[in-house]
Amino acid sequence: MKKKIHPKYYDNCKVTCACGNTFIAGSTLPEIKVEICSACHPFFTGEMKYVDTMGRVEKFKQKQVKTKSRKYVKKAVRKRIKAQREEKEAKKKPKTLKEMIKRELKKKKMKNDSKSN
Repeated sequence: MKKKIHPKYYDNCKVTCACGNTFIAGSTLPEIKVEICSACHPFFTGEMKYVDTMGRVEKFKQKQVKTKSRKYVKKAVRKRIKAQREEKEAKKKPKTLKEMIKRELKKKKMKNDSKSN
């Protein structure tokens, strides 16, 4: 092994769980704090409970409720609606530079008119 490239190893690293359980393990850190351990994990305790530290279960349930309230639309219909929307947007866009300049002049004129009133 090369010297001076490896982190210091602690044989008596203290691991503290959120449930209050503590034990000694080996690590490169002198102290570790964890949210769940073998004393409180459902697999080891045999209890049925959700191990949810970041609200994932609630987020999933909210998504389920949201999708149930939404109507299902066939793919062909969605494509048609999207094409219609794109067509409307394309009609709004100026086709030539001349049209673009006219549109900008109208906008400036409208702003000046609204400021004067």
